[in-house]
Amino acid sequence: MAKLVYSARDILQKEFKTKVRGYDPIEVDEFLDNVIKDYEAYNQELLALKEENHRLVNKVDQLTQNQATLSRMKQDAPKTTAVTNFDILKRLSNLEKHVFGSKLEEAPASDISDNAKSMLNNAAQRVLDEKEDLDATRRF
Repeated sequence: MAKLVYSARDILQKEFKTKVRGYDPIEVDEFLDNVIKDYEAYNQELLALKEENHRLVNKVDQLTQNQATLSRMKQDAPKTTAVTNFDILKRLSNLEKHVFGSKLEEAPASDISDNAKSMLNNAAQRVLDEKEDLDATRRF
């Protein structure tokens, strides 16, 4: 913004020299009073616009930060899903090894088969429950 030459106070305190055929001092004073009022009104409007500009810049910065955070969360979500699915499959595999490994030595084949199917169904249900929880978390 260009530097102002006169402030409202400068205009108000300006004294003009009068000459024999000069301007009417009362008319000049009235005119300058109106100029001062306009000058002050423009100054107030300028301050208000600067404040609004500052507020809007802060809001844009905040929204930009929020958008960046959401972008990072979106990028991290697939990684988390992949890790979670891998962990679930790993747990299921360990459970199957544990069930089939210990039960083969203890019980007859039909009991082992029934028990393994039951445990496998339970594990599968837990996997489905975990997946539903994960999907619900993503939607949230």
